[in-house]
Amino acid sequence: MTFFDLSVDAGVATLTLTLPTMPPPFFAAIEGAFDELAGRDEVRAVVVRSVGKGFSYGLDLPAAFAELGELFSPTAGAAARRDLLAVIRKWQGAFVAISRSPVPVIAAVHGWCIGGGLDLATACDLRLASSDARFSLRETRVAMVADLGSLQRLPRIVGQGNARRMAFTGEDVGAERALAMGLVEQVTDGRDALHAAADALARTIAAQSPLAVRGAKHLLDREVAPAVAEGLDYVATWNAAFIASEDLGEALAAFVEKRPPVYRGR
Repeated sequence: MTFFDLSVDAGVATLTLTLPTMPPPFFAAIEGAFDELAGRDEVRAVVVRSVGKGFSYGLDLPAAFAELGELFSPTAGAAARRDLLAVIRKWQGAFVAISRSPVPVIAAVHGWCIGGGLDLATACDLRLASSDARFSLRETRVAMVADLGSLQRLPRIVGQGNARRMAFTGEDVGAERALAMGLVEQVTDGRDALHAAADALARTIAAQSPLAVRGAKHLLDREVAPAVAEGLDYVATWNAAFIASEDLGEALAAFVEKRPPVYRGR
């Protein structure tokens, strides 16, 4: 299965997502791609974009539960909790690999950017959006706590109030509001204009002194990386203990039955 296309031209790497969601093997694949790019001195900037109807709908829940469903059972024992912790940490590693890129990474977001899509976008250094972009930290709507980085990175991008509102409500945030919040730095009219703007920004970065750009990114990352790492470790432990719940089962049943879920906090 191909999750993305990757090309490099004149110092700019472009990683183009080709699937609407992120099945479990996606995470190791994108981590490997960014680890490989980190070792290429000719790469001076990276653009992450999508060719689908939206940027990303996040985790492929049916695929994840088909592969790992037993780990999410409320009656699963300690061994399942241990295995779930390992899975969460492995998936977190995909977006850590993006954030620790030695060169700037730009997310070009059009359409929906939900859950894991937002985790990916917040792991990037800069975010551009088309006018039809919609962002959502949606995990509470499906009885989950976001555990792949948004809760750790988003408050530093949009501030505590905006991040908490997104996390508590799971509401959708349009492009203009995202711009006002500081979630994105630029809004364009349409996907083609978005991709052109992201490429132009990447080429502007690539034209600067590579040592200076890498140095600036390293120092900026140094201010936030330890706190993000600590938060990721904590949320992985939290979800390994608490994500398997009756509410999660209700969320899945409601999704299948196309009805609103009724949560009981169990």
